[in-house]
Amino acid sequence: MKVCCVIVNYNDGDTVMNLVDRITGFKVLEGIVVVDNRSTDDSLEKLRSLEGDKVTVIRGERNGGYGYGNNLGVQYAVKVMGATHVVIANPDVEFTERTILALGRLFQKHPDLGAAAPVMEDMQYGGLGRGWRLHGFLGELLVMGPVSRRLFRRFLNYPEQYYRGKRVVGVGAVHGSMLMVDGKAFLECGGYDEGIFLYQEESVLGWRMRTGGYRTAVLMTETYVHRHGTSIIKSCESQMRRQMIRHESVLYYMKHYLYINRFQQLAAKVWFGGILAEIWLADAGKAVIGGVRKGPGRVLRGRQETGRPV
Repeated sequence: MKVCCVIVNYNDGDTVMNLVDRITGFKVLEGIVVVDNRSTDDSLEKLRSLEGDKVTVIRGERNGGYGYGNNLGVQYAVKVMGATHVVIANPDVEFTERTILALGRLFQKHPDLGAAAPVMEDMQYGGLGRGWRLHGFLGELLVMGPVSRRLFRRFLNYPEQYYRGKRVVGVGAVHGSMLMVDGKAFLECGGYDEGIFLYQEESVLGWRMRTGGYRTAVLMTETYVHRHGTSIIKSCESQMRRQMIRHESVLYYMKHYLYINRFQQLAAKVWFGGILAEIWLADAGKAVIGGVRKGPGRVLRGRQETGRPV
């Protein structure tokens, strides 16, 4: 095996440099490819200082999103560096060399494995991220809703006993913040769909791997830390805008992979509109509560002191 790592950067040079500094000494990694997605700050100049025997910095032709950057990196790692397997990592993750070695052994043991990931320790929302089913149209709608995904959790997620006592678990898709892929399988299946800028890439990869005859799995004995959202927030600061991008990506996935009809497309758009309304009402409620907690005189007749609606 020849293992390389791909890290995509967009205006997040310091975070990328910290990750590269932590993993450059990993003997199991024979190369690190940093892909700059046309950053608009001084990231590229900073990253150039990392270049050496193990680290290569390449620049994309455009800011094409997560899938575009990682496709570019994996292609370079496989075709230029001769990598057989590639670790795809967000800049805001922490993992050990032991984890990479364990993933490598898993691929050696299971030749039909296309993608695998350790268990994710989510530092923003808490809990453990393992993997999920590839849902149909209704399932995708329910997963998107803040209320519906909680109400129907037991039907949407793998049950806890599915993971219990197992070392390796087959799943539909794994989190894209840190995973290992078989380079040949990844390129053979088409990698990530570059029609998606952000979000839903994991389900696309899981779908493509399954269609190509490859499996996706979670290695339950290893974990990594994800400081969730650090890079995404720098790329798109507005929560509402990030949610709208998510909706666009899910609708794209539904059209191109679930083959939904026009009526279903309309139903999805109505559903997504309701989700945006939920988020807006939740934010408005937080603003009102925050104003009340500041004390008398801070909120007057439902309006802030600045005169803007709460």
